[in-house]
Amino acid sequence: MADTSTTDRQSWAKGLDQLTKDRGGQEVTIEVLDRSFGDQTEAERLPFAYATYDPKDDVVVVAVGGRSSSYPVVLRHMVPHPSEVDIDLDAGAFRVVEQDGTTTIVSFFAPSGD
Repeated sequence: MADTSTTDRQSWAKGLDQLTKDRGGQEVTIEVLDRSFGDQTEAERLPFAYATYDPKDDVVVVAVGGRSSSYPVVLRHMVPHPSEVDIDLDAGAFRVVEQDGTTTIVSFFAPSGD
């Protein structure tokens, strides 16, 4: 993952906005890797709504659902005070690392029919 620098906070919002524009509606899986609780799947193959970085609150937000009657509710996964964000626009994946080392991995699936 090399499209956006891991520590350049100014590029995080731009990269996540571009990923939202390019991949909105695609199925996504959100996984959390945590030393205390182990690896957890937060969402599996749900439609991607958006991802953004809010510098005021210092939080990365990943949202899924809310695009159809099949998934009418938007679910949000928040990563407070991230220390690293890696975005790969070509592969359609990104990784967010919290200060304590907890890591969120968001992976996209190819659209149906491709």
